[in-house]
Amino acid sequence: MKTKSGERTLLASVLLSLPGPIVLGAALFFGRSSTQLADFIRRTAELIAIIVSWIIFRIVHNSAEPDLARKEKLEHIANLCVGGAMCLSGLVMILVALLSHETEKGNVIPGLVIALLGLTVNTWFWLRYRKLNHEKPNAILAVQSKLYRAKSLVDACVAAALAVIVVAPASPAVMYVDLGGSIIVAVYLILNGSAAIRGKPAEVNSLPEPL
Repeated sequence: MKTKSGERTLLASVLLSLPGPIVLGAALFFGRSSTQLADFIRRTAELIAIIVSWIIFRIVHNSAEPDLARKEKLEHIANLCVGGAMCLSGLVMILVALLSHETEKGNVIPGLVIALLGLTVNTWFWLRYRKLNHEKPNAILAVQSKLYRAKSLVDACVAAALAVIVVAPASPAVMYVDLGGSIIVAVYLILNGSAAIRGKPAEVNSLPEPL
């Protein structure tokens, strides 16, 4: 029963993560914030990671005869694919942030709304995965818990950066806040991607669990 609950939660994660990249991709036609672009790439990379986790979870737990060697091989392939995609996204974001000289950011409200919604939803998923893993320890669910904890943290940073752009678009501080938001997202992607490639995704987001 707990396995089915974990699979349903992973599927819900996939479905709820789908609109983010689509809405932000459309919003990029109206706004040119590098933080918003970084957030679009970050969410796309995370969506791929969640889809891969869901597929692996189904293969591993729906198998009649669990094969440990096959399970480890599948998880290793997933780590390489997801980690490589996230590292590449992070490097691209650093280039975008450093080479962008646009001062007019355009309409970043859609990105801000997505970041705030993401903060709310991702915090719920973080607590949900943490509860499921506590009830029945599972490596995939444990990693998802830590991934969503990091997603919540980054969403908070992105929302703060975009909020400054909305409230004070003409302020000289906007350029530095926008650049800072992009670098935070880029560092997050590279650290998590590198850890995934090494097969240790749980060690990157080593923030203390709340009491």
